[in-house]
Amino acid sequence: MKNRKFMIFGFVTALSLFVATVSTSLQAKDEVSSDEPTVQASRLQSLAKFTKVLGIVEHYNVDEISMEEIIDKALQGLMTNLDAHSSYLNSKNFESLKIQTNGEFGGLGITVGMRDGALTVISPIEGTPADRAGLKAGDIILRIDGKSSLSMTIDDAVGIMRGKKGTPINLTIIRKDEPKPLEIKIIRDIIKIQSVYAKQIGDDILYLRVTSFDKKVVDGVSKELKKHMGDDKGIILDLRNNPGGLLDQAVGLVDLFVNDGDIVSQKGREKSEDRVYSASSSNTITDAPLVVLVNEGSASASEIVSGALQDHKRAVLVGQKTFGKGSVQVILPITEKEAIKLTIARYYLPSGRTIQAVGVTPDISVVPGEIKTHENKFSIKESDLKKHLKSELEKIDDNKTSADNTI
Repeated sequence: MKNRKFMIFGFVTALSLFVATVSTSLQAKDEVSSDEPTVQASRLQSLAKFTKVLGIVEHYNVDEISMEEIIDKALQGLMTNLDAHSSYLNSKNFESLKIQTNGEFGGLGITVGMRDGALTVISPIEGTPADRAGLKAGDIILRIDGKSSLSMTIDDAVGIMRGKKGTPINLTIIRKDEPKPLEIKIIRDIIKIQSVYAKQIGDDILYLRVTSFDKKVVDGVSKELKKHMGDDKGIILDLRNNPGGLLDQAVGLVDLFVNDGDIVSQKGREKSEDRVYSASSSNTITDAPLVVLVNEGSASASEIVSGALQDHKRAVLVGQKTFGKGSVQVILPITEKEAIKLTIARYYLPSGRTIQAVGVTPDISVVPGEIKTHENKFSIKESDLKKHLKSELEKIDDNKTSADNTI
């Protein structure tokens, strides 16, 4: 223990000397330019504090832990505390993301996010195992294969839920208006997404379903519109349970229906991140009356499309308020095998309103199925949510224990 204390003392002393030396040079610099703020000195003090904590954890933690593991945990904690969509991608998660981006992957077919601190289903992807098993937008995933999700990051949860085709997974979920948690068993499959399909309703209504915004959306919708051009008195664009995707596809889709004006803008901390995306009459295919269907599973790019069409008074929105994801993330590699996903900007609709944490409110509110008037017991404050979910876990554990005792 004496050796360990000596090592720590030596580490801290050396670090202090380093900071003192650099601080002295900074003071000299300040004498030359006294009007400059001491931002650099403050940065060094903060880095010194961080480095000191790393050293203490490495030498005194009850379980032996390598510096590499400590740094990974520190990065993970940093990114998840910035916002709900930023994260640190270790080699496994980074590779998984690249696989998903490139096409097929083994999994459930759901998009998840953090809402009020809980792992929440944004939407099930149509025709996938999750969709067939009955998962719904807004479901809170309480457990994954018996393990609580309360301490998981999104990337941890996604990593567990993905897997080989044919392997089972059990999810414990909390659903609005259900009196107790539900157990759902799902068999993983290869996820293939058909992003656009269409059908004729009656003689003059074209129904267009867009399930996600991949690179084929604008081409797919364009072909259907040109195929039925002149035949339709109205178009239904269904964006329900569409979790979003590529921004350029969202902009391109709006451009098919809008002649001119702004579609969406993004504003970040740096002016270089600011963008304005506008419509062009050369890309517009139809001016037929348009109805857009949305629900709480419509997120991100879906909200840009529906919100822009609403602001331009080009479409009537029908359904439920959308999810409320109006931020821009980029993947920034930090090594060949690791990266960070960082929020760099927010989206704004043509009217200047934001989507983030607000969503898009439809012109005509319609809920699926029978309207229930009893109180929604899951409408609780964010500060109370984790406490509530922990109590639900305790109920499950108590029920399981008593059941085992009766066998």
